[in-house]
Amino acid sequence: MSPRELLAGAARTLAEAGVESPRVDAELLLAHVLAVPRARLLTLDDVPVDAATRFEELLAQRTDRVPLQHLTGRAAFRHLELAVGPGVFVPRPETELLVEWVLERLTGLDGPVVVDLGSGSGAIALSIAHEHPGARVTAVERDPGAIAWTRHNALSRIGAGDTPVGVVEGDMTDPALLGELDGRVDVVVSNPPYVPDGARVPREVAEHDPPLALWGGPDGLDVVRGMLGVAARLLRPGGWLGIEHADQQGTALPALVRAHGGYTDVEDHPDLAGRPRFTTARLG
Repeated sequence: MSPRELLAGAARTLAEAGVESPRVDAELLLAHVLAVPRARLLTLDDVPVDAATRFEELLAQRTDRVPLQHLTGRAAFRHLELAVGPGVFVPRPETELLVEWVLERLTGLDGPVVVDLGSGSGAIALSIAHEHPGARVTAVERDPGAIAWTRHNALSRIGAGDTPVGVVEGDMTDPALLGELDGRVDVVVSNPPYVPDGARVPREVAEHDPPLALWGGPDGLDVVRGMLGVAARLLRPGGWLGIEHADQQGTALPALVRAHGGYTDVEDHPDLAGRPRFTTARLG
């Protein structure tokens, strides 16, 4: 069967299952199976039988809402491709804007110190180290399942020549976390658990993202409440804090940061779709 025929049928199947980007997902799955760039698919004359069979197996799993990134084992994030799978939160494109904000804060700093709280796959920490090689970055993760992915990706990036990132198993709300860095950190950044308990989320999220990366209490902000004091202790005077949040928290999270005391220049930022996405502040 030709790639065109396979992809047309697969896209219809995925669309009927309610997958948001059926054609793209079908192409990425087939490219994965054939081990070719997605752009080459339509230059191929046919798909070998064994590859077509494997494609149909993956297609059935995607129809059952297994995340695309779990099926390919990879997630693209900014300039990196990270290993992901069961047990770790799949990084989202909207978080790339938070990384961009961090990098802007690091411009002109010599050997800045950055802490990424709740690192998961390491997407934020590893992107910062990749794009600002002079930075000293520490990634903190509490989930034993997720930190295995953090460590795997950190070692992979060292092998690719990036500046090493320290990986620490710890709780972002622990008052004693990273005590050796007290008052020395230039930027604390986090994509914490922020989904309100009981909120409806897509099946890919509910069934496959780890609970510790998702749920943040009745209003989704319980973990952030515990983290604000830790961040204030770690930051140097004038250091920056950046926290991702849910669409509906664009007013509540800035208000929480202001109420904590000690933070100035509190501001909320939209994502590319114009939705409230992350809050930033400076330690006064």
